[in-house]
Amino acid sequence: MSEGKNRESQGSGLVRTSAKKPEPVGEAERTTEPERTTEPEPVARKASGLSTTEVAGAGLRQIADLTGKEVIGVTSIKPLEDGWSVEVETIEDRRIPSSSDLLAVYEAQLATDGALLGYQRKKRYARGWGDKGGDGT
Repeated sequence: MSEGKNRESQGSGLVRTSAKKPEPVGEAERTTEPERTTEPEPVARKASGLSTTEVAGAGLRQIADLTGKEVIGVTSIKPLEDGWSVEVETIEDRRIPSSSDLLAVYEAQLATDGALLGYQRKKRYARGWGDKGGDGT
């Protein structure tokens, strides 16, 4: 019977150890893999303290404030060594019908804290012609 108690003690010791990390070894290996594939984002987040959502919002607001254009949304966001690159699509010129609106993509370069470092218009195009319209100017 003392052997049974020893096995229970050892067993509960193992349970406590596994309770600290509830994932089996196979799942732990699988959860480690995505961290390696998304490594640039967590590094940038730690440096800035801002999430990608917060950075995207900052870029969107900056472009809207500076251009006075109606923003449609963020089309890309990339972490850089010293900050972020955020691309924002805007309506440059409303037309009738709306299918002939002129749209543009602006790139905002933000510091790690979300402050604007610079921006530029990357391309202009008619709605529905995104990447079909040549150089987009």
